[in-house]
Amino acid sequence: MKKPSQFFSALTSVLLALFLLTGAIAVPILYRPFYYSQAEALELSAQTGYSQETIRGAFDEVMDFLVKDEPFGTGALRWSESGREHFVDCQRLFWLDFHVLEITAALLAAILILVAAKKLTLHRFGGRGPCFWALVGMGAAVLILGLWALTDFTSLFTAFHTAFFPGKTNWIFDYRTDEIILILPEAFWARAAALVAGLAFGGAAVLAIAEALLHRAKRPKSVYEQIKELSPSPKASK
Repeated sequence: MKKPSQFFSALTSVLLALFLLTGAIAVPILYRPFYYSQAEALELSAQTGYSQETIRGAFDEVMDFLVKDEPFGTGALRWSESGREHFVDCQRLFWLDFHVLEITAALLAAILILVAAKKLTLHRFGGRGPCFWALVGMGAAVLILGLWALTDFTSLFTAFHTAFFPGKTNWIFDYRTDEIILILPEAFWARAAALVAGLAFGGAAVLAIAEALLHRAKRPKSVYEQIKELSPSPKASK
């Protein structure tokens, strides 16, 4: 049997974390009913004066541009060139997320095939497999960002845009020229972030539990366990 690889074990943990995170981010991007439900829950129609049809039409047109690269538009709502440029930047980030998701999925599949074929054995740091350490990393990130969001979501929102849109201020919308911002309030982004965090951490937890159960099932039994199985039960001896 090959010596367990520390490098591939650490790499697998990183790939798992990236796969789960980018996969979780893709959910609210691709699953539009999530936005529809939040628009109703936040009573955006009553707050903005727009009908549900107008809100959904504007959102769908923006998402068609971001995901499908269709012509930019915001339905019946006004938009400015500055606003359109920001969505161009967002489109690049969305596609980057999809590409990272695809690449990590392919690499993880390759590692899984090698492990199944017994061409590769992954090291268990501290007796724990890669899924556990992906969970630890994901949990730490969710905890830090979650506490930040709970204490000052606006600060987190600003820091995110400053980091991913360096040197730009076109993400600061004027509702009078870019009405789309009225149907994408901060409360929606907070809920979307909570969904992403829940999916990413929950997925890591499920994989870590499955990994632990699988390792336990495959683990060679100790001498004590073998003797215990061979020993007759008290009821059988009566």
